[in-house]
Amino acid sequence: MSSPSVTETGVEYLLPLGTEIETSGQGAAFALGALRAKPVLIVLRVQDVIEQEYLHVSIWGSADGRNWGDKALFWFPQVFYRGATPAALDLQQRPEVQFLQARWEVGRWGRGYPRPYFKAGIEIQELTNP
Repeated sequence: MSSPSVTETGVEYLLPLGTEIETSGQGAAFALGALRAKPVLIVLRVQDVIEQEYLHVSIWGSADGRNWGDKALFWFPQVFYRGATPAALDLQQRPEVQFLQARWEVGRWGRGYPRPYFKAGIEIQELTNP
């Protein structure tokens, strides 16, 4: 049995690394191009964070880049700390999807700085079996 690996084609970004996030929001529509209808690896990378807050990211799919439906393709678990959270998404199961969009919710509790603050990015690349 072989395990999935990342191809050598390189990394693209649904959300550029170093993006500062202080409110809930969404990224731009990302055209899948050559990644359409393929298994992909999506990595949420949190580079900076303050204490007592969360980031909850979802990935949405669209056939036309305008209509995103009412249900996300995938939700990352909530994150509270720096680090990388990888997820595999098999777009072979959704061949109509030509665009992806990252959306996020943030929240903060406790004392101190009143607004959430994260510095993060979301990578995407193709998965293949060697």
